[in-house]
Amino acid sequence: MTLAFTSQEERAALQKRTLRTLMVGQIIGAAALASAVTVGAYVVQDILGDTTPWGGIATATATTGTAVMAQVLSRIMMRRGRRPGLQLGYALATVGAVLAAFGAQHRSLALFMVGLFLFGNGQASNLLARYAATDLAEPHNRARAMSRIIFASTFGAVFGPLLISPAEVAGQDWFGWAKYTGPWVFSGIVLLSAFLNTSIRLRPDPLVIAGGISPKGTVKLPSIKEALAIVVATQKGRLALASMVISQVTMVAVMAMTPVHMKLHGHESLSQFVVSLHVAGMYAFSPLVGRYADKKGTHHAVLAGASILVLATVMSALSGEAALMLFPALWFLGIGWNFGLIGGSAMLLESVPDDKRVTVQGSADLMMSFCGGMAGLSSGFIRRAVGYHLLSASAALAAGALLVWAFYAFRRMQVQSSVAG
Repeated sequence: MTLAFTSQEERAALQKRTLRTLMVGQIIGAAALASAVTVGAYVVQDILGDTTPWGGIATATATTGTAVMAQVLSRIMMRRGRRPGLQLGYALATVGAVLAAFGAQHRSLALFMVGLFLFGNGQASNLLARYAATDLAEPHNRARAMSRIIFASTFGAVFGPLLISPAEVAGQDWFGWAKYTGPWVFSGIVLLSAFLNTSIRLRPDPLVIAGGISPKGTVKLPSIKEALAIVVATQKGRLALASMVISQVTMVAVMAMTPVHMKLHGHESLSQFVVSLHVAGMYAFSPLVGRYADKKGTHHAVLAGASILVLATVMSALSGEAALMLFPALWFLGIGWNFGLIGGSAMLLESVPDDKRVTVQGSADLMMSFCGGMAGLSSGFIRRAVGYHLLSASAALAAGALLVWAFYAFRRMQVQSSVAG
């Protein structure tokens, strides 16, 4: 069944049902991801010591898993549809959460890292779900459809970190586990729920209905290099990829070290609230961001995102030991990331032909997540070498470069439009 044989009314009804299913999965998945990633650095510190420069390896490993599996899951979706890809992602993430729990319990860094890598599949599935929301959407509503999925993450991602303390207490008091084991077990249970939601409710498959799959043997899927070549073939594609990558790098580098920075200065009890506010900024304004991108254009969205990221990173660089200043800084960091992700993702869809969209989505997310993972890994060493504040200043320079690029690309587009007119 394809869109050619589906009425507009049926298509609209199926799109609403698809969005509802994807939104439930986002809420569940985001709760697991946000709660676990908050304590990831603490587990590493618990094993290697509070002053270790390897604190960022937890975020880096999970993000690397996201990067690698985004491409794998995308190719599965290209062959078989969205549901099989999302199912596999959530299933592997569930296994990863259980392995991470064992690693935290037995203070095994190797086992914890393997678990984190598999755990990254959950984020890969959540990211790819935003594209699933556009399969049946009208072209002029793609950013808005995408934003609804990202917005749904707000509820899980904000309340997930707030459940860390109850999960820790429950694990210690009820089962005698180590302090940081409980949040990982909680994440595994929640991710299993996301798997069941996708398996049962995402029917029919939106990508299959849209006629976007290429069964094995019919079309040769391009390699990662070929897919990225499609993306960077146009100026708009290059800016779209840069927006996604730089927004992710900036956000991950600062966010990963903020709990570590706060713990070293005696503010560990406040870190979960800072992370919750940061995550609220990442997701809560998604409907407005999507509407803004559809109405004003994706260039405007990328410009806004880069500007807000500059503001956020400058604030975190100037925060000193004042934990209260990190609340607005991390909030703005989340909002800027939201603009950069939605604006860049929607621009990516605009820059490639419809028959190439699924092909490039996984490769773009691979680059975004891989670079974010490297930022998370290096952030611990940068913080140890020069401090949290110079780390934030470096992120401000990256965001500033994106702002300049987006500004001149926007001016170039205006000149071309005026000449054509």
